[in-house]
Amino acid sequence: MKSVNTIILSLIATSVSTLLSNAHAQEPPADWPEPVVEYYTGKILFDRLEYTRTNNEENIGVWDMVSWYGGDTFRVYFKSEGENKQDDGEPTDIERAELVASKLISPYWDLQAGLGTRGTLTSGSNMENYAVISLYGLAPYQFEMDNSLMINEDGDISFAVEAEYEIRVTQTSYLQPRLAISGSLSGSKRFDRQSGFNSIRLGLRYRYEFSREFAPYVGMYWSRSLGNSADVAKINGEKSSETGLVLGARFWF
Repeated sequence: MKSVNTIILSLIATSVSTLLSNAHAQEPPADWPEPVVEYYTGKILFDRLEYTRTNNEENIGVWDMVSWYGGDTFRVYFKSEGENKQDDGEPTDIERAELVASKLISPYWDLQAGLGTRGTLTSGSNMENYAVISLYGLAPYQFEMDNSLMINEDGDISFAVEAEYEIRVTQTSYLQPRLAISGSLSGSKRFDRQSGFNSIRLGLRYRYEFSREFAPYVGMYWSRSLGNSADVAKINGEKSSETGLVLGARFWF
């Protein structure tokens, strides 16, 4: 019995000694830096800066940019998108200009909330101001998405869905299909917006990366008014669909 107790005590002593030595061996020196140090950085990306020629023989300049600053979990984003028809005497149209706070809620998704405005850049324009909530990130199979719900100062609710996907052709070139859908849960006479789905736009671009920061592209798109918006366009004698060729560049810094 004594020998058994001796063996048990010896095993316990050995185990404790091993644990203590391992703990001491795994403890890093006090002057070692942390493995991952949180830091703040930023980026400005022009996903689309392009010149468009439509089937209506119109020339349009288009931009679509997003910038952000922050860490891995919390960031501040500024998004801007709009266009200007050349030589038509009309002002630049701001499709959106948004400042939002963003929080990472999963490895691939940010929940964003903030304020935005849209309208035409004229001194007497009636800009539409709104609050916006967005789900921004990567859907399964690496679809880049920006899903937004907007509520303006009159209580009118609208939404927008944008999705892009990159198909690698070579190590430095890509095909990028793009889908954009807009709609309204409530119509707005003040801002000439109908209820229901308003429009759909499909595009395809081929870009070549001279560097990761600069990639020119060519492409085409097709857009169409939907539902009540298409009916109103028909009544006003306007075309409900449009196609165009684009030439532009994607760059960031």
